Parts: sequence; structure tokens; C-alpha cells
Amino acid sequence: MSTPSPTPPATIADWLGQAARQRGNAAAYIDADRSHGWAEVDAASDRMACGLMGLGLQRGDRIGVLALNQIEWLWLFYAAAKIGVAVVALSVRYRDNELATMLSDSQTRAVFTLAGHEGFDFIAMFARLGPQLPALRHVIAIGGIGLNSLDALAATPLEAGRLSAARRRVSAQDVAMVIYTSGTTGRPKGAGLTHLSLLASAAAQAAHTRVGDADLIHLANPLNHVGGITCGVLTHLVGGGTIVLVPEFKADRLVTLMQQHRPTIVAGVPTMLTLLLMNPRVDRVDFSAVRLVFSGGSNVDAVLLERLGRQMPNATLMNLYGLTETSGAIVMTPWERTAEDLMTTIGLPFAGAQLRIAGPNGEALPPGAVGELWFKGVGVVPGYIGAAAGAGFSADGWLQTGDLGLVAARGVITLKGRKKDMYIQGGFNVYPAEVEALINRHPQVVMAAVIGMPDPVMGEIGRAYVIARPGSGLNEAELRRWCAEHLADYKVPRQVLLREALPMTPAGKIHKAALRDELAGEAPAGVIAGG
Repeated sequence: MSTPSPTPPATIADWLGQAARQRGNAAAYIDADRSHGWAEVDAASDRMACGLMGLGLQRGDRIGVLALNQIEWLWLFYAAAKIGVAVVALSVRYRDNELATMLSDSQTRAVFTLAGHEGFDFIAMFARLGPQLPALRHVIAIGGIGLNSLDALAATPLEAGRLSAARRRVSAQDVAMVIYTSGTTGRPKGAGLTHLSLLASAAAQAAHTRVGDADLIHLANPLNHVGGITCGVLTHLVGGGTIVLVPEFKADRLVTLMQQHRPTIVAGVPTMLTLLLMNPRVDRVDFSAVRLVFSGGSNVDAVLLERLGRQMPNATLMNLYGLTETSGAIVMTPWERTAEDLMTTIGLPFAGAQLRIAGPNGEALPPGAVGELWFKGVGVVPGYIGAAAGAGFSADGWLQTGDLGLVAARGVITLKGRKKDMYIQGGFNVYPAEVEALINRHPQVVMAAVIGMPDPVMGEIGRAYVIARPGSGLNEAELRRWCAEHLADYKVPRQVLLREALPMTPAGKIHKAALRDELAGEAPAGVIAGG
């Protein structure tokens, strides 16, 4: 009689416990030149979990984490997962407008935050936001000192019995992470990523990319994004290997880290990889051990792939496609593929993922027809939380991505653009409706329209067309400052054009197609996005 295969772990905590037992002191993460083994991370997050329970947090609650890619982020993530608390993933680029909306919608009870970053005082900002967030009970500094700091929480004595009881109550269907992604209305929507959906996506990617204990990857994709938490952290939790945490993407810093720790896998959004290759010191990195390079976050960039192939000749190149709502990757280039497939398609869905190319009424279209990509299966979240609950899915449960594409007879998918107006700057989704709503709040603005325009480094950047109140004296610099005060920096339009009028449709709406036609008719300017 054959021995039945063991049941895979059901929760993130179960996977971490298995990794700690099987890999022990092997390096899981390298942060600021310090190596953290699997057993150490498991033990540290046990104590942190007890600290969270000491704050009164329990299964079903939510905490916000606003930090860079650092070991403290992961301690909190694993600790929360162990007791059924969901992490609301926040970015250091967010400002009051976004944070107030997200924390209120998610009913976040505690926020763990950097005290400040690049001159911005987050502690002071949360103090200002306090009256708007009645559910928020604790704001705890990462890297601070004293009782109200993460260090104090990390020193909590282990209560093994209480922790064990809390862990038994956690289900694979529990939400482990909430990531906000703006909708077409401009209001952020909180996707509820469960233990099950996150691990399904991670396991599929780990199997596809053949990740193992000998692998090493530098993770610059932010942990508050599926590109960081799933395509990086959880894929290697399942498959093995070491992650070098890159606090935030800076090409020169990444080159230095790659010189110190030789990679076997290189990954990132196209903007990161483009800037990496542009760095004058990149030729000093030993890429001879790199076996796999994959790029995700936007459409296929054939020029970038060719450059990566020249720089890393021993590597297999792949494209990756995924969404917040798929918990991570759901489509990748297969190992056996043609050059044309690599350069023109995003690849094949993972095993267990269902794909429909949907027509205007949701009907399935045949191969070769362009329609909206709909998914079920691997990694697809159950839905959104908060105000957006029930949105984004068809009546029969398909995730409606908003991306247009076609499937060839052999199954590979070619993206054909986005159904809505969203554009991608440097790997980050930007929804014009959100930016327009903010610009229209300026007291001297009459009307605004935002579109994406091509950029050789960032992929796309934003251009805002604005009608100002007559005689206001409003200028581009003032509008950019206004946006920068209230929005993440990647959402701030890089170009602002003041106009006396905008093209309108017969229905009285701004005619964005006409603006795009105008842009297409302009002579190429060779714009390079600034910092």
C-alpha cells in the first residue's frame, strides 16, 4: 500500500512552522547585513503575536503596517497571521487622504509605523487623523523607544498555551492581508487576501519557478504589494531559499547588495529592472549564477527582456502577470516557449486557474478574439472588504480584471491594454479618477482630466489637463504641490497642462479619447521622468 502524501500546511503560520522545523537556522532573510534564520523568525513572531494579543487584538481584527522592506514588517505579518489578525498593507508614499480612507474602511485597530521617512512625520500625521478614526486604538512606532514601541512589543514574554489556543482558531479562509487598490470611482477598494488565496498563488509560483533552498533573490518590490509579499516572501516560504530585503528601490543600493550577495533569481517591475541596467556599476555584479529573471507589473517589454538576456546570459527569461485580486501571480511564461511567445505574450495561466475571455455581456469568446480577462481559481480572492464588498466579480463568481487580451489557440495570452483608464507608473497602478477627484478639490480648479502617457523609464506617467478659474493665477507647480500633499508620489502627474477648454462628448463628459488622440499626434519628446 502506498503511503498517502502529507497534507500541505493550511495557514501561513503552519508553513512558517514547517519551514522552521525543516530549515532551522538556514538564512531566510538578510536585512541590513544581518541574517535571520527560519527558526529565529518563527520564534520572534511567536513573541510578537503574544504582544499583539496583549494589546487586545484577536481573530478578525486588523492592524496597519507602514514600513519599508525590513524584518520588523515580516515579524508583524507572521505574528498577525498566527492569531487570525489581518495586516492592512500601507505604503510610506501614502499621505493623509489615502490613509484616512483605508484605515476607516478597514476599521483598523492598531497601526505600526515608521516615525518618519524622508522628512515626513508619520506619528504627527496619525495624531492629526485620530479624530477621524474612532476604531484606531494604538499607534506604535517601529524603531522607536519606550513602552509604545515595537521593540517593547517584541520583548513580550511567550505565553505558549494562549498562543496555541489562538492559532487553533485560525482558518485558511481567514483574511490575512488587506491591500487597497483604487477603483474606477477613485475610492480605494480593499481586497481581502486570505491565507488560502495567498498560499495558493505562492505555491503555484514556487512550483512553476522551481524555487529551492539554494536560491537567493533581492526583494525590492514593496511588501505592501503582492509583488513583494506573495511573489517574494510567500513564494520563498513555500519553496525555500534566501531573501535579501531591499528597504526601498534605489538602483545604486541594489547593485551594492547584489555585489555582496550573488543572486540566483532576479525579479522586479520593468521600471526597477530598467534602472538597474542603467546603473553605471551594474557590470560589476556577478550575474553568472542567475538562473531565472522575471518581470511583472505591466505589459511585455521586449526591449527590456533583450537587455536582461544580454546582461544575464545564463538565465531563463519570463513574464509575470498578476493582480492584487489574484493575490499575486496567476500567469507566467512557460519554460518551453518560443521567442515570439516571450516577447509578445504574458504566458499561460497556472495549473488550477480558470480563464475566460469575456465579451460585452460576460460571454466566453473564442481563441483570437479580444475581450476582458476574467479569472477563477488559484489565488483569486473571495472579494473586497468594507464599502467595496460585492464589487468586481460577475454574478457567477469570475474576477473581472478590467484588462483586455486575447488567447491564442495554443493558450498563451496577449494583453491588449486596459479596459478602463488606469495606467501603470513604475509598476504602480494609477487610477485617473482618484487623481482627478483630488485636483478638482483645489479651490482654483474648474475641471480636470488625467491620462497616462508613455515614458521610456517609468513605462507611463500621468498628464493632467486642467481648467483653472479665470484670474486665479494657478500654475503647474502649485497643482503638483497640491497633489504631493495628499497623494502618493507615484500618483502625482508629472505633467500639468493648463487649458481654457477641454474636448467634451455629446453627453457632456470630458472626451478622453480626443485627449489621447492629441497626445498621439505630438512629436516624440523623449521625456525622461524625474524623481
